[in-house]
Amino acid sequence: MSLQQEIEKRKTFGIISHPDAGKTTLTEKLLLFGGAIQTAGAVKSNKIKRSTVSDFMAIEKQRGISVATSVMAFEYRDKKINILDTPGHQDFAEDTYRTLTAVDSAIVVIDVAKGVETQTEKLVAVCRRRSTPIIVFINKLDREGKDPFILIDEIEEKLGIMVRPLSWPVGMGGTFQGVYSLYEKKLVLFRPHGKPQRGKQAKDEVLEFKDLSSPDLEKHIGERAAATLREEVHMVEEVYPPFDKQDYMDGLLSPVFFGSAVNNFGVRELLDCFVDIAPTPLPRMTEEREVVPTEDKFSGFVFKIHANIDPRHRDRIAFLRICSGMFERNTNYLHVRQGKKMRFSNPTSFMASKKEIVDVAYPGDVVGLYDTGNFKIGDTMTEGEILHFTGLPSFSPEQFRYVENADPMKAKQLAKGLVQLMDEGVAQLFTKESNQRKIIGTVGALQFDVIQYRLEHEYGAKCRYEPTRMHKACWVTCDDAAAFKEFVARRKKDLARDKDGHLVFLAESSWALKMAQENHPKVEFHFTSDMKGEQ
Repeated sequence: MSLQQEIEKRKTFGIISHPDAGKTTLTEKLLLFGGAIQTAGAVKSNKIKRSTVSDFMAIEKQRGISVATSVMAFEYRDKKINILDTPGHQDFAEDTYRTLTAVDSAIVVIDVAKGVETQTEKLVAVCRRRSTPIIVFINKLDREGKDPFILIDEIEEKLGIMVRPLSWPVGMGGTFQGVYSLYEKKLVLFRPHGKPQRGKQAKDEVLEFKDLSSPDLEKHIGERAAATLREEVHMVEEVYPPFDKQDYMDGLLSPVFFGSAVNNFGVRELLDCFVDIAPTPLPRMTEEREVVPTEDKFSGFVFKIHANIDPRHRDRIAFLRICSGMFERNTNYLHVRQGKKMRFSNPTSFMASKKEIVDVAYPGDVVGLYDTGNFKIGDTMTEGEILHFTGLPSFSPEQFRYVENADPMKAKQLAKGLVQLMDEGVAQLFTKESNQRKIIGTVGALQFDVIQYRLEHEYGAKCRYEPTRMHKACWVTCDDAAAFKEFVARRKKDLARDKDGHLVFLAESSWALKMAQENHPKVEFHFTSDMKGEQ
């Protein structure tokens, strides 16, 4: 198969939502359809001891939430589908933002009862800035929720996107009977206690209805529901613009689907449409030029690093998104930042925590590279060309705590654990210039619990936290050496170094930050650590 054919075979997307909207459950059902797994786990089940495939870290199983991006791949209708399931919780938003740089499209999951929530707004705003094509899946139709028209208005207003329903619910909650696919002109009947266990709907549950005026409709859903469906579908056709694939590809129009992921319902319709319309791997921008997938020479970038994916082997894996050409096992590639050649004998593809060695990978694929500490997030690998992919953000933390060693016998383990966890990008480590005390900065409070848990269970180290008054961390640069020297001398108690040795100003309050900016006008204060990347 040619490079062009391999590229056209691939679809790489991320699933994003507010916590508890059913995102990880939807991922499981998509994997069922692809035959990648045989049984779906339950994210929040006390009776069922299985946990979902994509939530593989111990703390994820314990809390029933996703705290790290999972990468999974499966085959469906002769396409290779790469799913990046992201954390929904706002405390892990930075991981999600970076993951969105590695996808070509996104599926946004919305709870029919809760509607559009804050985290969803933030994540969709990132997609819109990148013009990422979005499909919306309104979930949990087997429960009572908002009127579909009101919910769609809310999506358009809060998310700032134009939508076009491509399926429509027949009832909701106790009266939920199924969905009508406007895309395929089919009625799919809901059987909550029926047989669709393995991602397959029974043949008698899918009925073709090219013409909703057919009297056969009443036989299946009753007179009242049939009349309502006809009226609402007519309104959809009149009110919303016709679906245009190019508008979707340009990020201007988002198809909407309804269903119940936990009941495996409405998911096939979503997946079939996704396979038809979602983009194949798209070009990526670098500082130097645009990189097109069909180029002969390989290039890719690291968007995520994960330590201890298998705690028994203490492995550290860098997730590399392939952007152009063909990646081959045991081939020398240039690590652009370090300026050295590297080869990989066991690159892996993923089914969450399950891995298998791959010999060849193509644009759109994500491969895991075993790493001994060479990689940082944003690093580029090429066949020799100097390229720097842009747009991988690293935000200023919003919460800070001193971190202290709680077990003097495990100082080395603590130091190693902190370095590796910080390399993953879940938090940032600052060492104060005045007294060498270490401060962890995070986007959200939950990250402190995750770090403490992982240090103990993956590195055998214990830490404790102490409060610190801190408002913001700003990376500082200055072209005037004398002005910079004066700034450093006057502000030494407020200065620290990040893990890469860059100077950081730790402001105790917004007023302190404002005063520092006014008193040192020649010093630049940056709110992301990557001054070259997207702000």
